[in-house]
Amino acid sequence: MKNKKIQKIIHLKDKRKIACLTSYTTPISRILDRYCDIILVGDSVGTVHYGMKSTREVTLDMIIRHSKSVKLGATKTLVVADMPYKTYQNKFQAFKNASLLLRQTKCDAIKLEGGKKISKIVNYLVKKKIPVMGHIGYLPQHSKNKFSISGKTERAENELLNDAVALENAGVFSVVLECVMPGLARKITKRLKVPTIGIGSSKNCDGQILVIDDMIGLSGFYPKFVKKYSNVKKIIEMSVKKYCVEVRKSKFPSTRNSYK
Repeated sequence: MKNKKIQKIIHLKDKRKIACLTSYTTPISRILDRYCDIILVGDSVGTVHYGMKSTREVTLDMIIRHSKSVKLGATKTLVVADMPYKTYQNKFQAFKNASLLLRQTKCDAIKLEGGKKISKIVNYLVKKKIPVMGHIGYLPQHSKNKFSISGKTERAENELLNDAVALENAGVFSVVLECVMPGLARKITKRLKVPTIGIGSSKNCDGQILVIDDMIGLSGFYPKFVKKYSNVKKIIEMSVKKYCVEVRKSKFPSTRNSYK
């Protein structure tokens, strides 16, 4: 039996678009909790916050640590945690690691990358009462190329459609479509009964997700599908510059910033 938060997400399909963002910290999740439908504790934390070359370097302990932080700030929103690379190579390993993650963090669900090849693992987890979000198209954990577009050929299109159906049959409550051709994103979205969440896959999906640091202009990495809604990097730089000038000129701290 799916929990109420997950049921709410499923029922949003064909009613309104689903808004999702990543978060890795309590302060950010507190903000997202007021507006988002889903918060993802993504393994993108590796490249965004730790300067890693890829998400493959992210460990389960890292995801657990950041998920705990996110859950402190998110009380209403569905929180999903990424399962890191090589933590779900078979159903027994997947169940052990997913159980540990959910038990220690109190997150609502996990996300796995892959289609038909991992459908049996997904089905096993779902039967064990672990809610799973799917992820097909471009797979950061399994690709050496950055943001290659999926579904350009008829064969690739059929494979992705079969992946999506296999995941739904396995029991996922939603599927992320990353860098999928717009026409194919529309086909998959219409075919599935569960919502699709797009990233670089056009407005034809049931919802959208972006990495928070990209969206607020902090990461410095902006693929075509990212829209910068603000430039936090510039604001931070201006603040740091002003602070350093005031310290060097003995303008900070002033008497109002000192205890008496």
